[in-house]
Formats: sequence, C-alpha cells, structure tokens
Amino acid sequence: MEIEKKYRVKQLPSDLEQYEKKELEQGYLCTNPIVRIRRSNEDYILTYKSKFGLEDKRDKNLCIANEIEVMLGQEGYEHLRTKVDGQLITKTRYCIPLGEGLTAELDLFKGQLAGLYFVEVEFPDEETAERFTPPDWFGTDVSKDRRFKNNYLSTIDGYEKSMFD
Repeated sequence: MEIEKKYRVKQLPSDLEQYEKKELEQGYLCTNPIVRIRRSNEDYILTYKSKFGLEDKRDKNLCIANEIEVMLGQEGYEHLRTKVDGQLITKTRYCIPLGEGLTAELDLFKGQLAGLYFVEVEFPDEETAERFTPPDWFGTDVSKDRRFKNNYLSTIDGYEKSMFD
C-alpha cells in the first residue's frame, strides 16, 4: 500500500547536490487503473496502482493506493516505452531526509514540464501521515489536486505556471 502526501514548494532547499538524486523517466500505459513504466537511473520498473477497496479513504487528505512494482529489464522497458499514452515525463528527484525515517522526494521536471516542481512524502501508515508536520520549505498540500498527479501531467503539452495557480 502506498500512502503519500504531495506539496507545492515555497522555496527550494539550498545545496541540493548534497542529496541522493535519481534521474527518472516515466510513462503511462493505462490510467484507470494506473499502469506505469519508470526508468530510475539504471533500474526499470513496471508499476500497477489501484484504488480498489480504498473507497472509504477518499475524504482524507492523503493519496492511498494499492501498488505493485515489478522489475523490468532494459529491453522490456524500451519495448513498453514505445506504447505509452501521452508524453514521457522526465525529472530529477532529490531524496531529502526529514528525520523519523521519512524522506522528501523533490521532483524537478524537465522537457515539456521544465519549471514545475513539487515534493512528495511517503508514509508507513495513515497515522504517521496524519500527524506529519511539513518543513517550512514545503508549500500548500496538493495531495488531492489532480493537476499535480504524474498521470495527468503526461497528458499536457507543456508547463505554464498559470495552469497551476
């Protein structure tokens, strides 16, 4: 189960290069349920996400999904890459420790989405998510705003700040 919150960013942290980073490329083969492929540095992953059985959680300001990840080889990834719907998303993800075992995943988008960035935090359980206090550099909680969902972002041709205000 994936439990996460997503936020705008008030101010980018200084010295980002000190943190672990991943170069990501991802695309969607289906959006209901979500079937996604992702290249994360040299790892290739197929992900299936479903909200099935989680209907009672909709009122909480959390994104909760059943998630299954399967490792792919590069050849399988490249084959599926030709079949994605919409745009491939490319971004750099910085993994910033927050303490208490939590990590902020700061995504800085590239390509058609250059200029867009936001941060996500995954939680081990709902209780931890509900008592989470975001750091000062986090902005507004956009966990339920579809404009900040990667499967939506794969359907738009470019980023304009006014689209996200």
